[in-house]
Amino acid sequence: MSVGLINIIRLLVDIYATVLLVRLLLQLVQADFFNPLSQTIFKVTAPIVEPLHKIFPTIGRFNTATLAAAILTKWSFYLIILSLDSGSPSQIALYLAVAAFSLFETLIEIYFYGILIIAISSWIGTTSHPTVRLVNQIIDPYMKPFRKIIPPLGMIDLSPMVAIFTLIFIRGQLLPVMNSLF
Repeated sequence: MSVGLINIIRLLVDIYATVLLVRLLLQLVQADFFNPLSQTIFKVTAPIVEPLHKIFPTIGRFNTATLAAAILTKWSFYLIILSLDSGSPSQIALYLAVAAFSLFETLIEIYFYGILIIAISSWIGTTSHPTVRLVNQIIDPYMKPFRKIIPPLGMIDLSPMVAIFTLIFIRGQLLPVMNSLF
């Protein structure tokens, strides 16, 4: 299989796993279900999540079926590559852990870009846009501790900058250490 085709498959799997992770976050924060983007995400992910509800129950607001779907989606890419390279079947369980770790990296990226979207939209005055409001609902639980510790200085809020630096630290320092375990 060509490298280009593998990269296209990886891109499609990553996009769908990210959409599944966003669905998980939407349900976790109880975001606006009537938002058009929210409804689109739920419709796109329903074919894989709904059958898994029979196996994985929802615990409070945490939808374990959506998390399982995201992990299985990422894992499917590794299974495809493993089957093409005739790799060892003993590595299948290891790739499940790698898929879960990869989702953690994706979660960091969602929060990173979400904070950037919120910051830029506040600069240009589009905070009332439905998509920006939805992103704000997802990002707000992560931002609350930073806003409590760092109060705004007049009209300047430094908490998004500190939150982004925290994500950069986690991505640059902690993830490589965790990645070396696999």
